[in-house]
Amino acid sequence: MFSPSLLPRNLEASFRDLASEKPATRASAIRDVVRHALRSDPARDRAIPLLERALRDDGAPAVRAAAAVALADVGARAALSSLLVAVEDDDPYVRQMALSSLGEIGDARATQRLERALRDHRPEVRYQAVIAFARVAKDDAASVAAALAHALDDDDEAIRYIAMRLAEEFQIDGEPLRDARVLARAEKLVAMQADDAAVVAALYLARLGEEQGRQVVLDVVAETRRAPSEEDEQACVEMAGELLLRDAIPHLERRAWGTRRVVRSLLSWGAGDTRSCAWHARIALARMGHERARAEILGDLASRRRATREAAVVAAGRARIHEARRALENLGGTVDAALVHEALVRLALD
Repeated sequence: MFSPSLLPRNLEASFRDLASEKPATRASAIRDVVRHALRSDPARDRAIPLLERALRDDGAPAVRAAAAVALADVGARAALSSLLVAVEDDDPYVRQMALSSLGEIGDARATQRLERALRDHRPEVRYQAVIAFARVAKDDAASVAAALAHALDDDDEAIRYIAMRLAEEFQIDGEPLRDARVLARAEKLVAMQADDAAVVAALYLARLGEEQGRQVVLDVVAETRRAPSEEDEQACVEMAGELLLRDAIPHLERRAWGTRRVVRSLLSWGAGDTRSCAWHARIALARMGHERARAEILGDLASRRRATREAAVVAAGRARIHEARRALENLGGTVDAALVHEALVRLALD
């Protein structure tokens, strides 16, 4: 059976296929339009009104959703009004993508509409609105804190979870968000052990120096408490190093080198270190001055495998291994320069 070519479209073919009779072709053409628009200002100027038209008029929800995402990808602030209208699209996925794009674009003019969306009766709208509002109002910590506190009282568990994650990640001049309303709700969530947001709430509290949070982080590292996701488990493992939780060292060593790590790797069919957070455990241990962990990271900077070197670059920065500075500076073009830069910045700030 004949299959269409998988080669990317050229510029003119991309614009031509926006008018195809097939929704799938129009949606894939949008992705190619974005690719060309990011390379050329004239292509971008030509693309934005066509993407707005697709968002407004296309009969296929998948195409409208793709257009909403594309407008954010090309940074189309001029399309703000079209995205605001799309927040009321008949299709829930299009509504979500429109809200997500408003957050990606980050134009403060969307603030009022996003504030209303935070109290929308539709959970999918509230979910995306929390994320978008935190991005758009990032310079107004009080407003972000109020929005997150409101979302942390939501009946929807997924909304509580994302709000707590945003609170844990939000920073003001490098400092974590410290707000009495968010703090009180985080303490309440930690007490609700069955809630998926509880572990993220503990991370937030631990970052603020609260003992209640530190204990939950230690329990997750020791595997006496379940984290709702692998990402949350990894965050707890690294947090143990940031907080210098010496009680976590035996558990981190087991994660990094213990026989149980091998068993977990086998049971997960090759997922390897990710299943025991071994890489994150080495970072945490190195952060606390663990000689073996630091030596392994430094050794990996000289690995023949690019992937191993790049992982070691990230680890050296996160673990604040200052003796790695010269090796990092000498890596040259053998690894991603952005990773080296980020690692050196972390060492400089420590």
